[in-house]
Amino acid sequence: MTGVRLKHQQITEVLAKEIRSGNRPTGEQLPGEHALAQRFGVSRTTVRAALAELNDAGLIATRTGKGSYVLFDGRPLDDRLGWAHALAVQGIDTRVRTLAVREVLDKELAGRLALDTQTFIRVERIRELVADGSVISYERSCLPPVPGVRELPGQGLGELSLTEVLLRAGLRPDHGEQRLAGRRIDVREAELLRREPGDWFLDTRRTSRAVDGAFVEHVESLLDPDHFQLSLEFG
Repeated sequence: MTGVRLKHQQITEVLAKEIRSGNRPTGEQLPGEHALAQRFGVSRTTVRAALAELNDAGLIATRTGKGSYVLFDGRPLDDRLGWAHALAVQGIDTRVRTLAVREVLDKELAGRLALDTQTFIRVERIRELVADGSVISYERSCLPPVPGVRELPGQGLGELSLTEVLLRAGLRPDHGEQRLAGRRIDVREAELLRREPGDWFLDTRRTSRAVDGAFVEHVESLLDPDHFQLSLEFG
């Protein structure tokens, strides 16, 4: 006996098809509950059930008081191009604000990465959505103090992305490792991210190395799970 699909499941299927086909691009805000209820001739309760399924499937993100936004694009986010360019390719308009660029001594990190130097150039940045100014990530990058990088504390990044700075300094990532966990942000992080202490964020730690194994970059990022997700391919 074939099960009969419920109304909210039918709505989920229609909207999912629109999203997966690209008719609703990443970052687009879906019509409100009232508009969707009118379109499909159902109650708002039924619409909410459909949106909940789309949210669970990772196709949309729903934020209280702001509506639902499309997450799925169907293409992997190639961050080798740099976050700003990669997100722009996906149809998400963002801007980066640099908080600090300084030379730091970090013995713990140097020991963990088995490096001779304990000095790093640290760049702290946040990334915001142009649409509403929401902060979607806080990124702290540690770079080796080589020519082209060690001058950054005095001159800043200017109009260059961090990816461009690395390439100009001859630092070309070839391989590395990345770890991902979820955790609640603390008071200082909440202030930077304009959120509440205890809000849930993705915590990533990535170390990149050149072909010869030389250290290129170590970056620690806090990513808003409404705008970032992990995608793995295997086989």
